[in-house]
Amino acid sequence: MFVLSIIKDTIAILPANFGVPPAQALISEINKKYANRVLHDVGLCICAFDLVEAGEGKVRYGDGCLWYKVRFRMVVFRPFASEVILAKVKSSDEDGIRLSVGFFDDIYVPLAYLPQPSAFDPNERAHFWLPDSEATTAHELLESATADRMYIDQGEVVRVRIEADEFYDDEPGPPKASEGIAVKREARRAPYSMICSIAEQGLGPVPWWKSAQPDGDAMDAE
Repeated sequence: MFVLSIIKDTIAILPANFGVPPAQALISEINKKYANRVLHDVGLCICAFDLVEAGEGKVRYGDGCLWYKVRFRMVVFRPFASEVILAKVKSSDEDGIRLSVGFFDDIYVPLAYLPQPSAFDPNERAHFWLPDSEATTAHELLESATADRMYIDQGEVVRVRIEADEFYDDEPGPPKASEGIAVKREARRAPYSMICSIAEQGLGPVPWWKSAQPDGDAMDAE
């Protein structure tokens, strides 16, 4: 889920921090610059892990700061493909389920990766799974007894498998024009998002599979 990435940069230390040990001041400035920032094809930066190398601080003409060329290791959130993680249901709609791990909310389970057969209940605003059902359409599933449905409710903790991640770099500036015609700007997309699956045994809301776990006391008795 978390990896260490080596990053090179030039970091400035303000004159007010000249009395702070250089390593401590550099770590502080690195965290200010990178924490909670998405680096393309790297992931979501969490915090600096340590300094690998730091050159001698140099003063540039005109600003009075000490500038250091540094190499450091950054703790990055980027689960690998097929990794299984726990997340919490943030919201659901007709297109799928959105999940959160607390500090990151752009995790999605599209309809294709829900257990089948399943459907979206507009009254409950939640998807549900109907195991062992022969129904094939959403209309048939919505006619089922509510007691037979296994809902994926908002706030529920689910176990998901990472299928893919996507990076998107929004271009700044006004909408582009093509041959004098303004092109409508697309809605802003998250710079980093993940696609997940709960379509296999053991995946989905944690309570679904608790009854399938072996009894610890029985195993100890053996």
